[in-house]
Amino acid sequence: MNFSDVLKALNQASAFELFRMRAVIDRVLEEPKWVDAIRARLRIGQTIEYFDCQANAACQAQVLELRRTQVLVLDLATHKRWLIRYAAINLDGADVQIREQPRQGLGRNEVAIGEVVGFLDRDQQQRSGKVIRLNDKTVTLLVGRQQWRVGYSLLHRVVEAQAIEGEVLELGVFSGDGDAAEAR
Repeated sequence: MNFSDVLKALNQASAFELFRMRAVIDRVLEEPKWVDAIRARLRIGQTIEYFDCQANAACQAQVLELRRTQVLVLDLATHKRWLIRYAAINLDGADVQIREQPRQGLGRNEVAIGEVVGFLDRDQQQRSGKVIRLNDKTVTLLVGRQQWRVGYSLLHRVVEAQAIEGEVLELGVFSGDGDAAEAR
């Protein structure tokens, strides 16, 4: 599962939607079929890897006791006993690192005066404008009738731009098969 894509989608959700989603996920994880499937693969004394939410990292532990909804483990690094949920155990050796895709942006040498480039403003509105000045850390754009100073790392190429009344522009990005996919 690509967690970067999941995080990107979750960032579009409201706090209430995220809370509801967490409640649904918790309910699903507590279903006996998930717990039984994991419990069947565990043995007392077995060394396991589990995900510690507080540390945001994988930890090694030894299984001490199998309970109904949790496992008592001895953390091998700290020698402390913990009760963890069955779902926290990484039996299949999945990669626990969540690597967010770094913003690419454009470099100073990739932008020229007169080019049309796009960016997301503070309100997450897609905007585009013509480059009128290159500064050391920012570019000055003419967006509609306003000038904007935007950092190079926030810029992206615009394939096709069509102005709507005012400063918000509607962008078309070509999908590769000749059709333009509309984005706002």
